[in-house]
Amino acid sequence: MDLLRTTVQSYEWGSRTLLPEFLGAPPTESPQAELWMGAHPAAPSRVSRSGVLRPLDRVVTEDPERELGAGTVRRFGARLPFLLKVLAAGAPLSVQVHPDLAQAQAGFARENALGVPLDAPHRNYRDDQHKPEMIVALTPFQGLCGFRGPAGTADLLDSLGVSALRPYAERLRVGPERQALAEVFRAFLRPPEGLLDAVVRALGVAAAGSAEARVVAYDRVARAHPGDPGLLSALMLRYVELSPGEALFLGAGVPHAYLSGLGVEIMASSDNVLRCGLTSKHVDAEELTRVVRFDAPPTRVLTPRQEAGEEVYPAPVDDFRLSRYVLRAGEPRRRATLDAPQILLCTAGALTLSSAGAESLAVRPGQAVYVSAGAEVAVEGAGTAFRATTGTAEPLG
Repeated sequence: MDLLRTTVQSYEWGSRTLLPEFLGAPPTESPQAELWMGAHPAAPSRVSRSGVLRPLDRVVTEDPERELGAGTVRRFGARLPFLLKVLAAGAPLSVQVHPDLAQAQAGFARENALGVPLDAPHRNYRDDQHKPEMIVALTPFQGLCGFRGPAGTADLLDSLGVSALRPYAERLRVGPERQALAEVFRAFLRPPEGLLDAVVRALGVAAAGSAEARVVAYDRVARAHPGDPGLLSALMLRYVELSPGEALFLGAGVPHAYLSGLGVEIMASSDNVLRCGLTSKHVDAEELTRVVRFDAPPTRVLTPRQEAGEEVYPAPVDDFRLSRYVLRAGEPRRRATLDAPQILLCTAGALTLSSAGAESLAVRPGQAVYVSAGAEVAVEGAGTAFRATTGTAEPLG
C-alpha cells in the first residue's frame, strides 16, 4: 500500500478555484484542470519503494505480476489499464470522441506505416487502445453528451430564427435519422461563410431572454471559443446536468464536451482523442466522421448500485471498475482484497487506510493510495472514498 504522489495538469479550460478548494489550498493564478492518479507515461504517479520515490509505470513494468496480478497481465499486458482523475472544468472543453479498440489498432498501425511521428500535432492515434470513460459529479456538473434526436435538434435550430439554418433543420426532419445526423454533422464541420456569426448573434439574444439552461450553456460555449465552428456541432449534442453522485459513461464514438464542474473521472489508459471543434488542435473531419457513432443510443445518467458493501457505477467495459464507499464514524472497517490493482481516492472527510505489514495512512480529500494485487486494504473513518480497479477483478479470500 503506497500513498501516491500525484500530478496536477494545468490546461486552459481548468478552474482556478475548484481543484484548489477540493485540495484545501488557496486559488491559483493559472487554471488547474486535472489531478492524475495512475501509471500513464505522460504523468505517472510516484510511489515510495525502499525509501526512493519511483514512477508507478516503472514499478509495474519491473514486476507486473506482483503489482497487477496474473489475470490482469494476461488480459491487458504489463500495464495498469486504467487512469483515475479528478477533473475541474472552469470553461468548456473541446467536443471530442474516442475510437473503439479495432479503430484504434487500425489507425495506430496505419499512421505508423505512414511514418507519422507519435508527437506530430496532426496525428490522430497516439496508441493502439480504446478510451471509454466515466465521470462522476462531485459538484453540480454540466456537459454535452451524445446526439439529441434529429427532430429535437431541428426544433432548436428553428428556435434561433436564423434563416440559413432552415435547410439543416429540414434535412434532420426528413431522415433517415442516422443519415440525416451524419450529413448535418459533416456540413457543420465546414460551415458556409457567415453562418457561424449569425448563430452566435442569435444565441446571445436567446440566452439574454431565456432561462433555459441549455441555451445559456450554448451561449457560454460560443463566448469561450469565439469564431470556432465547433459550436455548430455542439448544438447537435444533448445538454446534461449531473447532481453530485450522478455519473455518465461515454463509450466509443460518442461525441461529448464537459462544460463546468468538478468530478471523478476514470478511463482506459489511452491518449486517443479525435476532436470535433472548440479547440486550437488538429481536427481531421474525414477520420472523425468514420469514428463518430450516429446511431449510438442516448447517454443515460447513472446512479450507483449497492453491491457487497460498496456503491458500484456500472460500466460495460473491463478496463476499469469504479465504486464508492460512504463511511460514517464508528462503522466497521470496509475491507477489500482483490486479484487486481486498486487505487483508493478520498473525496470527502478524513479516512484511515491500513494494510497488513504496512503503516496506516490518514488521507484527506485529493489524496490517493495504490494497492498492489493480492494485498488487503481496510478503510475506516468518516468520509467518502472512490475505488478504482479493473472490471475483471475478483475478491480474494
